[in-house]
Amino acid sequence: MSKVLEAKQAIVGEIADKLKASASVVVVDYRGLTVGQVTELRKQLRDAGIDFKVYKNSMSRRATEEAGLEGLNEYLTGPNAIAFSNEDVVAPAKILNDFAKANDKLEIKAGIIEGAIATEAEVKALAELPSRDGLLSMLLSVLQAPMRNFALATKAVADQKEEQGA
Repeated sequence: MSKVLEAKQAIVGEIADKLKASASVVVVDYRGLTVGQVTELRKQLRDAGIDFKVYKNSMSRRATEEAGLEGLNEYLTGPNAIAFSNEDVVAPAKILNDFAKANDKLEIKAGIIEGAIATEAEVKALAELPSRDGLLSMLLSVLQAPMRNFALATKAVADQKEEQGA
């Protein structure tokens, strides 16, 4: 087997491993972005722990077949970049969506969210969700509300009894 073919198979294997291991994957079309804009985008993604790579579509298609995610193949046309996140499901969608709002040349095509193919609309909907910390604080406030209301009601009853006794 030639060295070129072995190198290509290694890249396909790398992409397939990343697809399987990622909590979320977002495919974008970066046509029209300047080098400075792409560099800024890469920096934002890297700071969030997201791997952002450009692969040949033919290799990406083979990797999706190897990973059992053939539904993504219809989106792998033209110049694409793929963002892989192993931990945070929302982060790549949020960063790419915010960047796309500021730079209309960046186009979100599709993604994979916890092993399921997601359309552009689903990726954008995911991006609009609050962060994990925000969701946890919302949950905490919901859980605290009954206790806070009980404490206020108890204090009101105690105050009323105190006034009647005085």
